[in-house]
Amino acid sequence: RGSNPLGDATSFAPWLLAGKALCVVLYAAAVARLAGWLPDGEFPYAPWIAAVFLIVHAIEVPIFWHRVTKYRGPLAVSIALTVLFGLLHLTPLRGGATEAT
Repeated sequence: RGSNPLGDATSFAPWLLAGKALCVVLYAAAVARLAGWLPDGEFPYAPWIAAVFLIVHAIEVPIFWHRVTKYRGPLAVSIALTVLFGLLHLTPLRGGATEAT
């Protein structure tokens, strides 16, 4: 079996992909809300919820440092992915390193 450059099968588990997609939607809604691209009353709390997500995920970096460093790519990328996706990025790294999640 060859090495999969996109990571192991765990990194493509449907719940991981769905969770990451929801994070991206939340961050996009927050940016759109802050930029004034949404009508008044649409997603009023998106920036606050996104801020809480980013803070919690940033706290996860030192807590799960041993997993953050298992990522085969650059450490800065692993830190950025952890801040954006938290445990959704770190879960596939518990068993071994992956190159992309």
